[in-house]
Amino acid sequence: MSGLQHLRLLLLWGSACLWLPYLAQGALVISGPRNSFQEKSGSQSMRQKRSTSNLVEVQSVVVDCTVTSRFAHSVMTTEALNLATVSQEIFFEVDLPKTAFISNFSMEIEGQVYVGEVKEKETAKKEYETAVSSGQTAGLVKVSGRKMEKFSVSVNIAGNSGVIFSLTYEELLERKLGQYEILVRVKPKQVVNKFQILANIYEPQGIAYVNIQSTFLTNDLLLLVQKTVSEKEAHISFSPTMEQQKKCPDCDGTIIDGDFIIKYDVKRSADLGEIQVVNGYFVHFFAPPNLPRVPKNVVFVIDRSGSMYGRKIEQTREAMLLILDDLNEDDSFSIVQFDHNIDVWKPSLTRATTGNVADAKIYVRNIRDNGGTDINGGVLRAVEMLASDRKSGLLQDRSIDMIILLTDGMPNSGVWHLPKIQENVRNAIGGNMSLFCLGFGNDVDYSFLDTMSRQNKGLARRIFEGSDAALQLKGFYQEVSSPLLSEVELRYPDNAVESVTTTRFDKLFDGSEIVVAGHLLDSNLDSFLAEVYGRGSVQDFQVQGQATTLDWNVLYPDESYIFGKFMERLWAYLSIQQLLEKSKSGTPEEKANAKADALDMSLRYSFVTPLTSMVVTKPEDKEHGDDPLIADKLTEEERQEAERHASIHGSYPPSSSGSPSPTYFVDSDPHFMIELPDKNDALCFNVNDKPGTIYNLVKDTTLGILVNGQTIGDKMIPPDGTINTYLGRFGIVHNILGVKLEVTTTTISVYQDKNWMKFLWSDAASVKGKNVDLVLHKDHSLKVTLKDSVKFVILLHKVWEKHPYHRDYLGFYTLDTHLLSPSVHGLLGQFYHGIEYEVTDLREGETPEKPDATMFVKGLELNVTRGWQRDFRRDWKNGEKIACWFVHNNGTGLVDGDATDYIVSGLFKTV
Repeated sequence: MSGLQHLRLLLLWGSACLWLPYLAQGALVISGPRNSFQEKSGSQSMRQKRSTSNLVEVQSVVVDCTVTSRFAHSVMTTEALNLATVSQEIFFEVDLPKTAFISNFSMEIEGQVYVGEVKEKETAKKEYETAVSSGQTAGLVKVSGRKMEKFSVSVNIAGNSGVIFSLTYEELLERKLGQYEILVRVKPKQVVNKFQILANIYEPQGIAYVNIQSTFLTNDLLLLVQKTVSEKEAHISFSPTMEQQKKCPDCDGTIIDGDFIIKYDVKRSADLGEIQVVNGYFVHFFAPPNLPRVPKNVVFVIDRSGSMYGRKIEQTREAMLLILDDLNEDDSFSIVQFDHNIDVWKPSLTRATTGNVADAKIYVRNIRDNGGTDINGGVLRAVEMLASDRKSGLLQDRSIDMIILLTDGMPNSGVWHLPKIQENVRNAIGGNMSLFCLGFGNDVDYSFLDTMSRQNKGLARRIFEGSDAALQLKGFYQEVSSPLLSEVELRYPDNAVESVTTTRFDKLFDGSEIVVAGHLLDSNLDSFLAEVYGRGSVQDFQVQGQATTLDWNVLYPDESYIFGKFMERLWAYLSIQQLLEKSKSGTPEEKANAKADALDMSLRYSFVTPLTSMVVTKPEDKEHGDDPLIADKLTEEERQEAERHASIHGSYPPSSSGSPSPTYFVDSDPHFMIELPDKNDALCFNVNDKPGTIYNLVKDTTLGILVNGQTIGDKMIPPDGTINTYLGRFGIVHNILGVKLEVTTTTISVYQDKNWMKFLWSDAASVKGKNVDLVLHKDHSLKVTLKDSVKFVILLHKVWEKHPYHRDYLGFYTLDTHLLSPSVHGLLGQFYHGIEYEVTDLREGETPEKPDATMFVKGLELNVTRGWQRDFRRDWKNGEKIACWFVHNNGTGLVDGDATDYIVSGLFKTV
């Protein structure tokens, strides 16, 4: 595949159904060590060939989205043609809503259709690992953004041939702030021969309105949007011609670039809500109109620790000022702020009068970041205030008590142990109030907040760092700011239904909707009497009514073929979502049963969920055979982990545009790796010596920075007699800043401001200091940021405690090396400013999969071998195989001098 072309086709759509193509030409596919070598040393004629063969035409982009009773079924089809005479690799990438489940994918190539298959995740992963170990170019697709997650697949298309991609996903639209939203992100970057978007909405309850908004629609383009709305259905289409897509008559750029948003709501007349029955399944939508809001008592608990410095604390103050304006006069509120100390605005909750709100704003404007993080103390103080005021009769009888916690870090003051904090909070609340947790950024343990919220009648939400963080905070508050009912229960006759989804809900908020679905035991609905109970602001809410069967052939005589078993799939979608939530809480047996049931339903209905993966097998290739890719769905914790890796190690995975920075690290036995993305290559070497040897890894005498690493050995010599050594201890010094760190496999000791702090790897912490910042992810990684300078990441590799030979060890990764001075050196540091070399004479090595070659470097001629090292940046448990040119004999010839020249006498010594 040497010299193959890439054409990257990026398809984006929003929270229900629509997407468009993005084209970026010229990326080169390199497959296997021989091809890597050939590309690097390619001839001018090869480069000319690449530049003239990017002839791929996107012939059509068709989106067909059908929303039936809030259940969206979307089919995206794109046809592309390779006009070149040589093969080209075409990528199909789609961003889809996080709440959606992929249910089908296919590729049609030269009349043959290749279809994705949904399998249990571990089974799919084994297929992927088998493909990787056999040298195939498999890819694991599980990338996520803020609102979207990416599906991606690529296929090699022969010259003068085409491919048709088709992707289907399904989603139950969630009502927020009084409406359903379909977001269409339109970024084609070029004109498309046939471009068509269709959205068809069918709502038997009746459509109240349909609005269309856009950031790019000019008056001329707005005329092309066709919208037809009748009582129970709506049809929207957008199909500009190539000329209408152009920015100007003589240019190739497109004017279509931005968001296309469809917002709608349904009519609501009955207090019971709407019950629909189709093909033996029912769904109950409950959001009664004109209910009075219930007064709330809310305590805002705000993290002001050092890690909130700068923009985070500014955005928190900004959001709180907006939120205070939204309080109603019959609400009561207070504010708790915490670092390692706890402070309150007032010792008791106060009514949200104009004067009190104005006083609270003054208090909020003066919140400043400082110190540690005592989450336990902050939340318990809020609970104490609500409980005391409730007991004293200071709060209205039918009002609702809630706590809103905002934090960006992990506890490092007061109670540190996360399960203990959860236990303390659960016992203190006692089921009498709701706790909503907002996790700001990537350093917070979202799983901890999510569990704590679920245990206390609330929910957790991630707040993403960005310019709109204040709006995210305010938006979440608006969702929960107007409770209408509490202790809501929907009841159905036991002898009439089965497999019913959750029927009890802590609260119904204004602008939201409760949805229940189930299976009917009998088609006779005479006995199907539904009842709804809830606690309102003045009196209890109670209503009952009879369900009726909808005749879709009468409602939609021309569209009956569309619906099929959509109600059953709606029930399955909702059941899986709720089972996944139950699998996070309860007893171990309850969690296991919920997970097993969710997996069974995911496989039965072919949904890609966090428990399943879609295996996409590409057409057989002469060099690679069948190349499987796996489409995964991430949990929120997995998404956060991916983003942590992105923030620590750069983009994840590497983006299709821009050049990633070089990477330098030492890990495992110990293996040194120098990745050089500008050369699409990597160099590596090992250093072997007896355990206890201390090497200087980085030394910058200009900046006063020193990093040394000490090796450790196995517990005992294995039967094969091989002595394995690893890095087990690091010393980091910044003399000018007065900072010193010692990191072992059990502890992290930090010296700054003439004081020592000590952490355990079993802790989790985020510490902001004057000269050094630390982010410690429990049993995983430590990120060290020296003020205005380089960053280091140390990974902890944990080994089974009872392993007869191996033990825990560390890996060391360097970021922002460009901030070091030209004098930086050391066993690893000498490569921070690049290395010039040339590889020629590729030939067969001792094993066929590891060819040898000749490397010219530093005036020397070395024999090198194409090998593999493990990069743990993206997969910190198993590592990712990275191909590299291996320099033998402790890097002799590549390293300045000899490896033994870098041995020093102490962890903080230079000689």
